[in-house]
This record gives sequence, C-alpha cells and structure tokens, in this order.
Amino acid sequence: MDWILLLLVVLMTCLGSVAIRSVEIKSDGGNWIRHLTTAGVGLVMALGIARYRYDNLLRFKWVIYGLTNLSLVAVKLVGTTALGAERWIAIGGVHIQPSEFAKVGIILTLAAMLHQSTASTLPRMFQVLGITAVPWALVFIQPSLGTSLVIASICFGMLYWGNANPGWLLLLVSPLVAAILFNLYIPAWLAWVSLIGVVAWVSLPWSAIGALGAVTLNAVSGGLGKIFWDILQPYQKARITMFLNPDQDPMGGGYHLIQSRIAIGAGELWGKGVNQGTQTQLNFIPEQDTDFIFAAIGEEFGFIGSMLVLIGFWLICLRLVWIAQGAKDNFGSLIAIGVLGMLVFQVVINIGMTIGLAPITGIPLPLLSYGRSAMVTNFLAIGLVESVANHRQRFKF
Repeated sequence: MDWILLLLVVLMTCLGSVAIRSVEIKSDGGNWIRHLTTAGVGLVMALGIARYRYDNLLRFKWVIYGLTNLSLVAVKLVGTTALGAERWIAIGGVHIQPSEFAKVGIILTLAAMLHQSTASTLPRMFQVLGITAVPWALVFIQPSLGTSLVIASICFGMLYWGNANPGWLLLLVSPLVAAILFNLYIPAWLAWVSLIGVVAWVSLPWSAIGALGAVTLNAVSGGLGKIFWDILQPYQKARITMFLNPDQDPMGGGYHLIQSRIAIGAGELWGKGVNQGTQTQLNFIPEQDTDFIFAAIGEEFGFIGSMLVLIGFWLICLRLVWIAQGAKDNFGSLIAIGVLGMLVFQVVINIGMTIGLAPITGIPLPLLSYGRSAMVTNFLAIGLVESVANHRQRFKF
C-alpha cells in the first residue's frame, strides 16, 4: 500500500475536524465528531477495498453504471429537498447524497471503458462522452451545478490520460469559451475563433471541413451566448459575475465572498490561533463548516497554515500520479487519474471561490469540509487507488 498517501489523507481529515470544531465551538455543535466518525468508517472501508483486487470490478462496470443512474433517478422520485434542490435520500434517518457516490461510479465505468479501448479515435471519445452524459444530466437537473462540473472534470481528465487528442478536448469546450469571450472582449473572441480553426485543422481527420465547422460553431456560439445572456434576469447575471465585484451587493450575493476574504486576510502570516478567529467565532461567514472551511483555516492558521493545506493536497495529487504511472494495467492507472481529476477540480474551485477567483458553486473542500456522503466518497476513492497501489508490480518510486 501507499502509506504516504493514506497518512496525508488522514492528516488532512484531522485538520478539517479541528477547523470544524473551531467554527462551531460557541454553538456546542457536534459536526466535528461526526466528521471524525464518518472518516473512521471511511478509513476502515478504504483499508478493506485496498485488500480487494480492483481488476475484479471490470466485469461489473455496467452493473455499477446502472446502479449509479438508478440512485440518481431515485433522488427525483423520493428525494429530500433542501436549499432549493433535490439531492438527498433519507435511509434510516441518515441523508445520503447519491450524486457524491456517482463520482466513484463514473470513475470505475470510464476506467473500464478506456481500459478496453483507448480514446485515440473520435468515435470512441464520443462513446465515453455519451456514457458520461446520462449521469451528468441527472445530476445537473437536481440541480447541482457544482457536482456536474466535477463529473465533467473527471471525464476530461480520464479522456486525456486515455490517449484522446488534446486538440479534441479543446474543441469540446471551445463553444463555451467563445460565448464568454464574445460578451467580454470582441478582439479576444476573434483571436480565440482563429486559434480554434488552427487546432481543428491540425487535429481533425478532415482538416478543411473540420476547421470550417469549428470556426462556424464558435462564431455561432458567440452570438448565442449574447442572446442567452440578455435573456437572463439581472439577479441571475449578478450571481454569475458576483465574484468579480462582490461589493456591488455587500449584504446580498456578495456577502459570503466579502466575509471570506476578510477572514483570510485577517489571518496574516501565522493566523490568530485555534478558536481565536473573530470572523470565525462571530459567525460572520455562512456555511463555514462546509463550503467555506478554508476561510476559517486562513484566519486561524494564517498564510502558513493555508500553504500547508495546499502543499498537503499537492502531495496527495503527486502520489496519485505516481500510482497511476506504476499501475500494472490501464484500468488501475485510469482509476487513479479519475480520482486525481475529482480532487484537483474541487480543491481549485473551492479555494478559488473563497478568495474571489471563482464563482460560488457549492463545491466542498475534500477531506476538510463537513459532509458525510462526500467524506465516504473520498475514502472509497482513496481505497480504490490504494488497491491499485497494493496490486501493482513491485518497485520503489
């Protein structure tokens, strides 16, 4: 097993419990205990999965895929509504979030598909995208924009590792970029359309037709983006762009971000100390034990503590890449990369939104934010990666 990876995961989880206890110390909450308890259950599951041969899951890929989709459909049928979305299923008094477990199901399904045949051809790549589209759509309509973005990042990361042409992946996201640039800066949009034309010419089988189609699609996407943007109500536009200027609505949509930045800045170099953060202890930051846990860490542990968190995540990602490189087969390698894509996207977006570099999307910070379904999902994913490490060819990194 990769004990370094497991130790890093446990240490990050314990840090999360300390931060959660700090933000709820005056309310006598017990989320920090539930955080540790759930992590303990997850750790036992991860150790058990690490002993199991991961390649036995290959023959169950469609069963896993079917159960993943059925659980997401069940949310719409018998799900519990909270915060304007149906995302939970109550089982025995415990609220389960199937969209979290869907991440692991998608990783296993796509890893099995790409193990059977790589994404080096356009038809195979579109097969993978089609398989991903079903659970992605079921999550999106809950609605859960953040989780749907995580699923997309998992798919793109595994396609890249599965030998898909990087130019094809760029072409897939190009219409969205074109729509954004058209509304921001026309010269940048023109430059982007030209670049996409070159990429299509170089990477697609039919150079001239592909380039013409890509340029046309991006040109049309720019115009459609303008139309859709004008259709949106002012409050909807503000929600998307609020992170760029939260002061436009300091007591409304910009409140979370303003308070988060104040907290992180107040921590300065060494932080104010555990249980000593003013923003944290006075509950100025909403959802500070879940989505905004990094703000509490920044205030009480300072710049040094924040950097240690980033270094911890970087080391976890580094171990995942090493395990992917040393796996005995493509299936194991792709599992590790799928978990990597899941973690990296969540870390970047969550920390980005707490400091004003990304919109607020409700994506938790892995291992640190409170959330039982997310915690179990993270440990299931780590257990699968540990199984890949445990059954690889024996050599030292």
